[in-house]
Amino acid sequence: MNHQSRVWVYQSNRVLSAEETETINNALINFIKSWTAHNQQLKAAFEIKYHRFLVLIVDETQAGASGCSIDKSVHLMKELQQQFHIDLFDRFNIAYKLDEEVKSAPKEAFEELIKTGAINANTIVFNNLVPDYGQYLEKWEVPLKDSWHAKVFKLESVL
Repeated sequence: MNHQSRVWVYQSNRVLSAEETETINNALINFIKSWTAHNQQLKAAFEIKYHRFLVLIVDETQAGASGCSIDKSVHLMKELQQQFHIDLFDRFNIAYKLDEEVKSAPKEAFEELIKTGAINANTIVFNNLVPDYGQYLEKWEVPLKDSWHAKVFKLESVL
């Protein structure tokens, strides 16, 4: 995929089991094979990272992702939510790495982890708002101090 490819990152509110990951992997393979925009096959790929993140990638040089095609992907994610009893749309569930393990916490709990020092400026957080593949590769996993989280949680006033 080229670095300008569009990216959508969906974060599960919990770790997926190996079996769940395999089933989701198969569902995404089937989805990507038939994902179209205005009857044109999308040049798409996906990744499942850390048994927690579902990442859809579309190289729009062949065909652009349209509103309808994006709706199809959202519909798939909602189906996966129901099937596996997970939440893929909670943007207030903050993911971070602690001792190389990916964890997540609701916004209020994350703020408390910062205040108590369990999370610090160098803790790796995930910027699920990256718009393209280049930024996904370079700026998806970043230290808290270099992320939008630092502004939201007023990091400078705590550390």
